[in-house]
Amino acid sequence: MNIEFLTFLKREIYRFMVLYKQTIIPALISSLLYIVVFGSTLGSRINEISGVPYINYIVPGLAMMSVITQAYQNSASSIMQGKYLKFIEDILIAPLSGLQISLGYIIGGALRGMICGLGILIICLFMTDLKIINFPLTIFYLLTVSWTFSAFGVIIGIMAKSWDEIGSFSNFVFMPMTFLGGVFYSLDMLPPFWRNISYLNPIYWMISGLRYATLGLQENSNLISLFLCFGFSCLFTILASYLFKIGYKI
Repeated sequence: MNIEFLTFLKREIYRFMVLYKQTIIPALISSLLYIVVFGSTLGSRINEISGVPYINYIVPGLAMMSVITQAYQNSASSIMQGKYLKFIEDILIAPLSGLQISLGYIIGGALRGMICGLGILIICLFMTDLKIINFPLTIFYLLTVSWTFSAFGVIIGIMAKSWDEIGSFSNFVFMPMTFLGGVFYSLDMLPPFWRNISYLNPIYWMISGLRYATLGLQENSNLISLFLCFGFSCLFTILASYLFKIGYKI
């Protein structure tokens, strides 16, 4: 790695770390509020899902929801800020390839997502009786999913013309897909038609994979979850690098 890339990467990491009260702490607090509210209210009624206490069941989904949101917002907002404040040109003329520029943004967003996801899981180890069954696999899912949506954030950041377009994806696409991806319920609770529709939601498979890694609960094929997480991370990285290489809309 050359000094130019490391300097750019340091800038992307420092960008969100120095503002941790805005970028990390709120994500942890909002997820913990979900756990307290839904875990205590619905947990007293549902009790268990597939032999797992309800409050433990929802933790992987909430962690993944935070990972997705934070990773996407970090890279997308960083690029949009550069375009809005007119310093994106300084990055483009630096001795960095399209791959290096995209990796700088992606790694920064992925790290923020990883910190938030791991933070939620670690806190829940003390708040609940959650025990992580497979820690390496847990790290794999957190890393590949945060990488995927950080790379997707780069793509949207390049293509977006305004801040509203970036927020629209988060509010009207990711949030509904996450809530309909089995964060608070098992797909076995749904009628067959809606269950089959939910299988088309890639975020469901990401949550299912993390649930398997943390709780050891295999609701569906873990191989599908592994393939989707790794496949999307590679696909979006290639596309983001290509867009920077050709200078699309920037």
